[in-house]
Amino acid sequence: MALPVLTALDKAKTQWYHFTAIIIAGMGFFTDAYDLFSIPLVTKLLGRLYYTKLDGTTPGTLPANVNAAVIGVALCGTLVGQLFFGWLGDKLGRKKVYGVTLLLMVISAIGSGLSFGRSATAVITTLCFFRFWLGFGIGGDYPLSATIMSEYSNTRTRGAFIAAVFAMQGFGILFAGIVGVTVSAIFNHFYPAPAPYASPAADFIWRIILSMGAVPAALTFYYRLKMPETARYTALVAGNAKQAVIDMNTVLDVESAAQGNEVIEPGSMKEQARYTLFSREFVRRHGFQLLGTTSCWFCLDIAFYSQTLFQKDVYAAIGWIPAAKNMTAIEEVFKIARTQTLVALFATVPGYWVTVAFIDRIGRFKIQLQGFFFMTVFMLALAIPYNHFVSYDASGKVHHRSKVLFVVLYALFFFFCNFGPNSTTFIVPAELYPARLRATCHGISAAAGKAGAIIGAFGFGYAAESSHRSRDDAGYPRGIGLRFSLFCLAAVSCLGFFCTFLVPETNQVSLEDLSGENEDGGSQTVRSWFSDHTRPSVVSTAAGVQEPNHGHIATV
Repeated sequence: MALPVLTALDKAKTQWYHFTAIIIAGMGFFTDAYDLFSIPLVTKLLGRLYYTKLDGTTPGTLPANVNAAVIGVALCGTLVGQLFFGWLGDKLGRKKVYGVTLLLMVISAIGSGLSFGRSATAVITTLCFFRFWLGFGIGGDYPLSATIMSEYSNTRTRGAFIAAVFAMQGFGILFAGIVGVTVSAIFNHFYPAPAPYASPAADFIWRIILSMGAVPAALTFYYRLKMPETARYTALVAGNAKQAVIDMNTVLDVESAAQGNEVIEPGSMKEQARYTLFSREFVRRHGFQLLGTTSCWFCLDIAFYSQTLFQKDVYAAIGWIPAAKNMTAIEEVFKIARTQTLVALFATVPGYWVTVAFIDRIGRFKIQLQGFFFMTVFMLALAIPYNHFVSYDASGKVHHRSKVLFVVLYALFFFFCNFGPNSTTFIVPAELYPARLRATCHGISAAAGKAGAIIGAFGFGYAAESSHRSRDDAGYPRGIGLRFSLFCLAAVSCLGFFCTFLVPETNQVSLEDLSGENEDGGSQTVRSWFSDHTRPSVVSTAAGVQEPNHGHIATV
């Protein structure tokens, strides 16, 4: 039986504090996205500044291993942070560690901009050091923000609230592009230089862009410290339902029938679910779910991060960005940032907010399924006719055709990433698991995603290199080419489509019903499509009404 305070939270009307919590948690994701996706704007500039060619006419580039490290080290830190802070959030509480992640991001973003040293090796080493810890803080934000928002939300609009927090990532990507455009335009006006040279003042550009990530994080630090612990953690994990009522009444108008007098007795919800993460009981109850949430996020991030972090190289390959030798270092930053801004504005951001609008109407399962499907379609739409978009004549001269069509198809890929698995893989792990393991399991799922992102970040940069020595970038080994790399990403997206069938629908069902914390005698379970897709059943909603279920969630 559900505790009255939790039932009251499930039935609560949407209130001002719900939106306040979205902003507080969402600004963390705004910062996360800015920090992770501002680095592609400046990697070309770093190569020009610190790895200049001796002939003085060929733009410098980061060596292959250095480029991979600069882009991928933050993702490595993110993976570690997701596991560590997910576990810590369940151990100590969401509130106690929530501010720590933001503080790490502020310090590390400033440190990234102040990376010091007299040699290229010293500067890059310092930069990678701070970006690892930046990623560590970013990683903690994933399980904590998702768990906090899911535990504050009512059942009716829970999906939209969690999706809105994650949708701030789109604004972070957009803001990174806007900052890049603005800073580079100002420096280009005051410090012009002939192509392909870089003005010495350009060294300040990448430092300003990376340091700006500290600003939004710092602005919300105080408000995170003032957030009360979630009622679900206080009642179900700490075992203090009375304090849960007190905490919720300070920020929400909830109608709790218990008036703060609940006492959790032995045999109640706190005593029922004593199984640990590494137990047979957990595997029986949540094993397939965890396999589903980890595998889907893994497949998604291989495709999403490889394209988001290396989109500048894709646009250069199809001729939308001029060759480096034909523009100055500052102009290159401007053009890369402008491209990222346009794609974010017309594809990335709309995808996130379309999800917010429809997640509680269509459901998580269908949105994720159609998202992976269209990601596969648009990757194939780019890969199959790639030789039409980019071709070489007998002399080796490159010819570009239908640039606008390529960019439109590419933008649609990003739209369905975000109106699809990039949103749902974040939402579902925050709903399926018991309160005492919720942040940990979300962290594990997110870490699997970042493992995919690391493969995408380190692998795509090498794989997309041409198999012809005359066409690949200096210092890089031969790859399979961009066309076959796109085919590989289509295959990964297709795999994500089928992995989605391991994940149950969670729409309009209370967290305690989903996790089994409301059950009496351990009879209730949540099933994936594979578990039970032929027999309609019923589930208990927050209002206690039995509603038909069409194969995604079943009670037995």
